[in-house]
Amino acid sequence: MHGLSPTDPGRSIDWNCTSADYARYRPGYPESFWTRLTALGLGLPGQRILDLGTGTGVLAREFAQRGCAVWGVDVAADQVAAGLALARQQGVYVELSVASAEHTGLPDASFDAVTASQCWLYFDPTRAILEARRLLAPGGVLMTCHLSWLPQEDVIARRTEELVLRYNPQWTAADWHGRVPAMPDWAQDHFALAAMFVYDEALPFSRETWRGRIRACRGIGASLPADQVQAFDLDLDALLGRIAGDSFTVRHRIDAHLLRPIDTSFPCPGARAST
Repeated sequence: MHGLSPTDPGRSIDWNCTSADYARYRPGYPESFWTRLTALGLGLPGQRILDLGTGTGVLAREFAQRGCAVWGVDVAADQVAAGLALARQQGVYVELSVASAEHTGLPDASFDAVTASQCWLYFDPTRAILEARRLLAPGGVLMTCHLSWLPQEDVIARRTEELVLRYNPQWTAADWHGRVPAMPDWAQDHFALAAMFVYDEALPFSRETWRGRIRACRGIGASLPADQVQAFDLDLDALLGRIAGDSFTVRHRIDAHLLRPIDTSFPCPGARAST
């Protein structure tokens, strides 16, 4: 999410600990996202795509299903293993490996697009920018995107965050303001904005899938010991029983920025901004 800190004071964040819940419950982007993305020329069959901070391959596997040739890297080995298992189950082929966004070890100018979903804030921006630019083929595009619930506009998201903070007061990602800049600050002087979009959508959840989604977040599963995660989960289930029932929706803000290195001479087909 835009404007958040990548750290929580006094807490270590280990995404390996969330891999099982992440693989099962982390929702992918809705079809409306992919419709917008393909209209901007990204995610087309045959495109070579590298997904940075891929986790369990939420983006990577979807790109592969759409006919792209896909690679993904992540520093969390358990997340990569879970992503490979999911790809096998889905019958799609992706190359996932353990590596950082700042040093992928992949060849120069070998990708039509480099992508990063919900993870750019965890990178060293200076080094990640240099690596992304190195990896992009002429005319290539860097795409960052987010799928973020809206605690200031959705009561279930707000009440859930209040419970997270009871268990983990150090969690700094609460109460996100929802603002999406037209151009990310870190991209200034390095990229030109080719296109962007931002819009809201209510995503469906059950009590089980929302509990799993929240266990997978950094404030719970990636930070707390197992006994506290279990206690939190029981309290969240009780809370949802009181305020939400067995099925409900949670309002999310979805955004994407498509960025081209400022020295490229290749225009972005269909470039535009939308809301």
